[in-house]
Amino acid sequence: MTSRPDEKADDMFLAYQEKVRGTNINEQTLLATDYLNHFNEIIMTLEMIPDMPELLEEAKEWRPKTYQEHFRDSAVADKDLAVEVYEYAPEQFRRPFEETIGQMNRLVANFIARIDIALADGEMERVRVNSSATSRLLQRLMDHAAANIHGSASTMEQTEIDALMDL
Repeated sequence: MTSRPDEKADDMFLAYQEKVRGTNINEQTLLATDYLNHFNEIIMTLEMIPDMPELLEEAKEWRPKTYQEHFRDSAVADKDLAVEVYEYAPEQFRRPFEETIGQMNRLVANFIARIDIALADGEMERVRVNSSATSRLLQRLMDHAAANIHGSASTMEQTEIDALMDL
């Protein structure tokens, strides 16, 4: 008797749960919060732009990275394991996690484009307001991503993000 593909996936998930025990990878979701460090850097940069507009150039150099790309480029101890187990992360956590990351990536790109225009027009108050609002929104999205990593299937609705960014 051959096993069904979903049985094999279940077996792999259980094996990976064992394998990640004692690491920084969540046993329930097979996801790691270390990925969020990729966003911490850009959030700090964006927050400083009102006081140091020259940092916009640094922000423009930031590029989104997938979960696997981040860990491949990382120096964390369990980076290879994080890449290996990602495809076995339960869909109920991975899907909202990926949606949230997509929202964050779009928000950063939109913010940089808006700030570039505002700085070129010399509208420093608009830069300050946009920076503050974007930073708060990115932090809320980071909280959602962290919750996904720790076993929540929550996401933030795009309409809610749009309403908050309608400055």
